[in-house]
Amino acid sequence: MHATGVSSSDQSRALVSSTLAFTVCFAVWTIFSIIGIRIKSELGLSDTQFGILVATPVLTGSLTRLFLGIWADQYGGRVVYTIQMLLTAFAVYLLTLVNTYEMFLVAALGVGLAGGSFAVGITYVSKWFPKERQGTALGIFGMGNVGAAVTNFGAPFLLIAVGGAWQGVAQIYAIVLLITAALFFLFTKDDPSVKERKASGVARDSFFTQLEPLKNLQVWRFSTYYFFVFGAFVALALWLPRYYVGAYGLDLATAGVLAALYALPGSIFRALGGWLSDLVGARKVMYWTFIVCLACAFVLSYPATDYTVAGVDGPINFNITIPLELFVFITIVLGFFMSLGKAAVYKHIPVYYPDHVGSVGGIVGLIGGLGGFFLPIAFGVMNDLIGVWTSCFMLLTVLIAVSLTWMHISVLGLERRRRPELREPRHLPEMEDLNPGQA
Repeated sequence: MHATGVSSSDQSRALVSSTLAFTVCFAVWTIFSIIGIRIKSELGLSDTQFGILVATPVLTGSLTRLFLGIWADQYGGRVVYTIQMLLTAFAVYLLTLVNTYEMFLVAALGVGLAGGSFAVGITYVSKWFPKERQGTALGIFGMGNVGAAVTNFGAPFLLIAVGGAWQGVAQIYAIVLLITAALFFLFTKDDPSVKERKASGVARDSFFTQLEPLKNLQVWRFSTYYFFVFGAFVALALWLPRYYVGAYGLDLATAGVLAALYALPGSIFRALGGWLSDLVGARKVMYWTFIVCLACAFVLSYPATDYTVAGVDGPINFNITIPLELFVFITIVLGFFMSLGKAAVYKHIPVYYPDHVGSVGGIVGLIGGLGGFFLPIAFGVMNDLIGVWTSCFMLLTVLIAVSLTWMHISVLGLERRRRPELREPRHLPEMEDLNPGQA
């Protein structure tokens, strides 16, 4: 069920409040991209252990999206969103009380609840807008991904402001999230479908009824797309500060700022992606996304290489690597098109599954979030094993190529079902079939 007879002010209130709350939640969700580097230094962790640490909150945030999305459909996004933020604020504060790697992982699981806010917000916002405006509305909501840029840019300076103690950063994040939860509950209303269900006395769909659409292969295809456009976005937002420090030898503050330059367009242009999906179609936007991202990842995959050539006065050594300025520019382009793709994927869901946005959006978000969990770990493992910093982009190149191929094959299959004549063999006409003069 979707918005009927709601005022534009109610729509704006729901959209703005949800987007601001999601921004704060996303900033909390990626907090380890900055404080994790300090924890890595304190505990003497390997890159693999660091990858696991920064990815652990993503695991919880991913796995809880399905349940939180369904509960948002059943009980209303306003209540579920508020409870989720309160529990996350408590977990972030508890993070400051642990001091061993194993306990950090346990605490990080609780911090990961912040990532589940996406499924709740998508469900809540979609109920307020008609189908023809959902792409734009959900794209604006998705701009809350800018929270990653907020953390990458602001947390290093906040760390300096609190005297270098990462615990102070975590405590401030917990307080901000607690205030956000209270303000969200006070300034929002129950979504229209909840009000209508209460007024009519219609029973809620059962949990398992909400899972029915997950039998469709199409849902899992959307999930694969989101594994890259969102999962890889989160993974790189977490990994790039470490990449800049290790590959280019930058200090943490500079690395955070440059990582924010990637995360910022990867977030704020999601509204543009939603608008374009409404205007020209989500499929076309997905083609743009995959083709450009494939080119970017391929270029960034080229490893630094030392060459020696003979010269008149002796051997000449060359080091061929991507200049920092070019690397930063390509990551900005990559983030921009990933932002468009994230909106395009979610444009499909309320159109195809209007009464199951929570469950379908939850599973798509879950699989996408798992990309943000597994990819940083894979980046760390590959770095430890082969010692090539650009190996992370090699992996992304393969991932994008697979997604693009599957999408294109699926699109061709859809076109053949819609236009049976395309199934006929296509060949050049025989010479005798041509009219005189055509040959």
